[in-house]
Amino acid sequence: MSEATPAAPTPRILVVDDEPDLREIYALTLIREGWEVAEAAGVAEARALLEQGAFDVAIVDMRLRDGEGMELLSWLAARHRAERVVMATAYGNAATAVQALKTGAFDYLTKPVDLRQLRQVVRSALALGAAVERARPTPALHALVGDSPPMRAVKDALRRAARGMAPVLIQGESGTGKELAARALHELSNRAAGPFVPVNCSAIPEHLLEAEFFGYRKGAFTGAVNAHDGFFAAAAGGTLFLDEIGELPLAMQAKLLRAVQERRVRVIGETAETPVDARLVSATHRDLARCVADGSFRQDLYYRLNVIGVTLPPLRDRLDDLPQLADALLARIRRDQERPALRLGDEALAALSRQSFGGNVRELENMLQRAAALAASDTIGADDLGAPAAAVTAPGERAAAAGATPPQAAMELPPDLPAYLDHVERAILLEALRRTRFNRTAAAHLLGLNLRQMRYRIERLGIRDDDAR
Repeated sequence: MSEATPAAPTPRILVVDDEPDLREIYALTLIREGWEVAEAAGVAEARALLEQGAFDVAIVDMRLRDGEGMELLSWLAARHRAERVVMATAYGNAATAVQALKTGAFDYLTKPVDLRQLRQVVRSALALGAAVERARPTPALHALVGDSPPMRAVKDALRRAARGMAPVLIQGESGTGKELAARALHELSNRAAGPFVPVNCSAIPEHLLEAEFFGYRKGAFTGAVNAHDGFFAAAAGGTLFLDEIGELPLAMQAKLLRAVQERRVRVIGETAETPVDARLVSATHRDLARCVADGSFRQDLYYRLNVIGVTLPPLRDRLDDLPQLADALLARIRRDQERPALRLGDEALAALSRQSFGGNVRELENMLQRAAALAASDTIGADDLGAPAAAVTAPGERAAAAGATPPQAAMELPPDLPAYLDHVERAILLEALRRTRFNRTAAAHLLGLNLRQMRYRIERLGIRDDDAR
């Protein structure tokens, strides 16, 4: 007979609060979940219990009769204890909550504590502990190609940030891979089984922001023919990634701040707020500290989003990663273009190492896409990298090139601007299609478009296969 698998130990939860009624409510709620609960009324009593044995999670009130909850959090951190600490803070006490997260708290709850949120956060903390014990592999980081010192620092920062629920702000120039970093953070966390919901804040019309973020009920406004769950609801149990957070208008920043602070949103058309359960990760290419200084970004929101900061280095600062990056990008191009023998020649790699890469990894990818489309063989040479797409010169530019004085005086204005722009766009598309032997995917990459955008333009402009011959 095979031996029975030993049962997993019952999770142990420590509740630290100086109000007996609250301790009892928390304890009863947690016991109903099948967890073992111990109670302490203050810092000294909690330390005594912790010295007697380990707990999985500690729920600690910020203000206790014999001290501050932060004292207990610091005591645990100094001893490298494994307990995941959840701080209970007074309503609206944002600064204290942020300080707790920076000190090492797993998460925080705002008092009066919603019991459903209490159960959710304890489950998340227990799930993190199980993930750490399993020491699962982290393929999520493989997408962040490179082993240079700056990239090793980024990966270490993402691993540390994945251990809790603190908001994370990822900063870096355009094209450095901020969404890849956010996805890696999600997949490293205990929320990996939940949804990852990416949102491009700059792509949503201002009048739709509140409805898209928080959702609405049927009939809430003209045109609301069906109910709609917002981004926060869609990310329940997972991670909400707000890309280009610096593009949000100030009015929406104020509404987002309340949602972040109170962990609640008010769906349009409802009177009550709904608790939310989403890890918040934001990203921007802007210098948000400077935006705060010039008044275009709220200081209190910046403070809440930047609890843990991760900065992605530009490609020019990690050129040691260039061979790995080029190989990884070419692997994707080989699949897309069905050219398994495609490779980068030594001279081409040397030429790449001399580039400044203002557009970072995205620029490198575009260069390789263009070079692959132009290369006469499956070996990309240095000459292939230096061939930009043909430019179509506007009438005024032709006059300026011929030596005409001020462009304002010499510019030729087309009599039908829409028709002229269509003509220019059609010429560019046809040139890209000719260079890629009418491979629409390769032509799209050559122009910085995705395949859907390419198809739309081809159909709109009536381009046929024989037009490119």
